[in-house]
Amino acid sequence: MSLTDDYRRREESITLSAEPAGEETHELLTLNIGPHHPSTHGVLRLLSTLEGEVVRDIKPIIGYIHTGIEKTAEDKSYWKVIPVIERMDYLGYYFNAMAFCGAIETLLGLEVPPRAQYLRVIHLELNRISSHLFWLGTSALDLGAIGVFWYALREREKLLDLFEMSSGQRMHTRYIQVGGVFEDIPRGFEEKLREFLKIMPTRADQYADLLEKNEILLERLRGTGMVDQETLLGLGVTGPLLRAAGNPWDLRKAQPYCSYDHFDFKIPIGTVGDNYDRYRVRHAELYESTKIVEQALAGLPEGPFISPDRKVALPPRHELATSMEALIHHFKLVTEGFRVPPGEAYYPIEGPRGELGCFVRADGSAKPARVHMRDPSFTNLQALAPMVRDGYIADLIATLAMLDPILGGIDR
Repeated sequence: MSLTDDYRRREESITLSAEPAGEETHELLTLNIGPHHPSTHGVLRLLSTLEGEVVRDIKPIIGYIHTGIEKTAEDKSYWKVIPVIERMDYLGYYFNAMAFCGAIETLLGLEVPPRAQYLRVIHLELNRISSHLFWLGTSALDLGAIGVFWYALREREKLLDLFEMSSGQRMHTRYIQVGGVFEDIPRGFEEKLREFLKIMPTRADQYADLLEKNEILLERLRGTGMVDQETLLGLGVTGPLLRAAGNPWDLRKAQPYCSYDHFDFKIPIGTVGDNYDRYRVRHAELYESTKIVEQALAGLPEGPFISPDRKVALPPRHELATSMEALIHHFKLVTEGFRVPPGEAYYPIEGPRGELGCFVRADGSAKPARVHMRDPSFTNLQALAPMVRDGYIADLIATLAMLDPILGGIDR
């Protein structure tokens, strides 16, 4: 057989085998995306069912790393739980401390001095800005805008400098205490804070100029990951995700705590609940949090920064050398802690990602009988499936980034 005849035979075979054998079928592919980021703050695995490039279903799987913080808290005195509970969220440590201390203060019936409440608000809102900046930088990085990542972390570094100035620590500050705050703001803090408040709105404008004039980014965000507010409410989702769908629920307005009713600020909301609305809501909150801090700093009351009840709060250091009673209180608090009367309390606050609440059950001892945190990231993750189902896998990354700062930050 010549080479020409052999080639003709092969061509006929190919032509015959190319004829349709029946109805067209589509094969579903199961793809594991993750687990991501084998580090300390959690690991996320997405079990995805794909039809070509279309996501037909997705199941988030968590729990590869469990630090057991809630159980650890039950083995420590109330006073020593704070640094442990802060480590549940390395982006919003002030909020974790606030929720826990608020629950304990509710059980104790302890009144927090006005100055301490304003100092708490200042640090909480600065921490909200810090969390949003980390979200903005990592989300932009996921979408290819690496420049915004450096700019956002530039401002975040200034915030960490302020945290270090007021508490001695850049992260996990243990600044918020039962009854107030760790220490009054030091000399020079107010001046440095005012410098930051002056530049922050202009820097937020800069982020918008870089992102909102980028057609590629706009095409990836607009009309992707859309979910209506009824679905989100059914899943228990709160925070920027719910507000992006048009629902103005915010605990700072709906159930004011820690003097938030003293401040004038707006609640940004979206219209269609897509990824672009989620970006716009969080970006707008940068301005609103700056306004709250400006008002709190301008109206900062005089007075003590922590409760004068020495059975709950550590006495001032200068009293230890002159007062035997202060020395005894200090020794008892550090070694044994304070006792909380039996009861239960749930204290919800508006965290950067939604409702963050702490449930505490006390049995009359110096240690909590039960501690449970209602963390918004866990609840928000439920909304990922309806957001990405029947969308392209390329949009999955953008949706995950806009969903949550923690979740969006671990897909690298």
